[in-house]
Amino acid sequence: MKKKWLIAATAALTLTVGNVITPEAAAGSATADSIKYSNNGQAVTPSSPALEIDGHLYLPLRALGEASGKYVDWDELRNNVALTDTPDLTGKYKLSAPNLADGIKMGIGSSLTHLPGDPDNVFYSTADRGPNGEIDVNGKSRRTFPLADYTPSIYKIEINKGEIKILEQIPLKVNGKNPVTGSSNITGLPNIKDRDEAPYDAKAEKQLAYDPYGLDIEGIAYNPQDDTFWISDEYGPSIVHVKRDGTIIERIVPQGWAAQVAAPLVPSRELLPDVYNKLRKNRGAEAVGITPDGKHMFMAMQSPLRNPDKSTDNSRQIRIIKFNLAKLEPVAEYAYVTEDAKQFNDLDQSDIVISDMVAINENTLLIDERDKNAGDKAQLKRIYSIDLSDATNILGKYDDAQSAGKTLEQMTITDQKARGILPPAKRTVLDAAAFDYPYEKIEGLALVNGDTLVIVNDNDFGVDSTSPDNGTELWTFKLPYTIQ
Repeated sequence: MKKKWLIAATAALTLTVGNVITPEAAAGSATADSIKYSNNGQAVTPSSPALEIDGHLYLPLRALGEASGKYVDWDELRNNVALTDTPDLTGKYKLSAPNLADGIKMGIGSSLTHLPGDPDNVFYSTADRGPNGEIDVNGKSRRTFPLADYTPSIYKIEINKGEIKILEQIPLKVNGKNPVTGSSNITGLPNIKDRDEAPYDAKAEKQLAYDPYGLDIEGIAYNPQDDTFWISDEYGPSIVHVKRDGTIIERIVPQGWAAQVAAPLVPSRELLPDVYNKLRKNRGAEAVGITPDGKHMFMAMQSPLRNPDKSTDNSRQIRIIKFNLAKLEPVAEYAYVTEDAKQFNDLDQSDIVISDMVAINENTLLIDERDKNAGDKAQLKRIYSIDLSDATNILGKYDDAQSAGKTLEQMTITDQKARGILPPAKRTVLDAAAFDYPYEKIEGLALVNGDTLVIVNDNDFGVDSTSPDNGTELWTFKLPYTIQ
């Protein structure tokens, strides 16, 4: 990782009382390579050497923070530096469950939430649309569903003695008969022909029926006001309101969605702006969070919209939208800026995504941001706390290039500065890569009692996996402070 932290008057810290470093002094100084450092009695090595100038020792703030066990975040739009204490890893728990079929593992972990009043070791999670893969046929990739009748579900889970135990499965269903399944159950099949990927059977030979009620569920949040769940769906993109027994109440969709599909058993609320129809396939509504008071709901897309087209796949701008839940209407939208892929090795900007969120309050969210790599190749597996209190509300302002000059997704950081658009401020709460986290997809995130951070991965049902293990693992971390 290559961070551009330079010794300068605004980005250096003196270890003794001394004068501000001027560019001339820094240029003529010598590195103090022989200096030894310790933190709480343990030897540490800063990532950058100190400079000795006029008898004083100067160390870059990032190097000092990392050496003393702190995360260091630089906000170039606000000229702010944030230092945050690192957490302690307190537990690892593995799922051991029977396979769904030959070569298809049990799957949970595409989301995570903890309900108020539940024991600290009990959570709710989901798997996504079900086992799926891709097969090349005559040079074209076909999306396969080897278990076409798989029912997307909510799972109540418990962690104890190193294991994840499934306590309850809650299949998602409609209030009536789904013509695709012949029952009330839904599937994970796509909704709309020509817009979504065409679904095929396991051998990619037979095309399957589309399911207007099908969901690719990714995030889950709980509303204490009415004892219901809200689930984010990649297909729509949509946000689905669900009873505790799994019955789907309604679906929030982009404007113009309802005219493309007949789904009379689930009311469609066209509350998302029309621009959300420009999603990249399989990069839709990835995360959802509800404030503890049940007043506000947030939804984040996984990747930038293709706005105006796929030329924006490498944009750093990802949309987070805020709803007033009582009125069920959008009230704000924010331009979340992902990390710059240039600071990492061999990573494209489009490989950086949002995977989950927790709504702490109306102005504070925890955001799961990650790259596509696993194991030793992973560089970005971070949980950020973001502050919306002074972020710019862009709802309806940068959807159209003709009216705004550029769409949000076309903008660079310089463009944002010129237009006075402030993204949410970010600070690192967890760098899972530094703990040698082995999996690609941290897709579930929860916070318990304000100081226990919980993450879980999505194993994608073990498709193409050669490991005998299930491949789903939940980790807990103790924060040395409270988020509230």
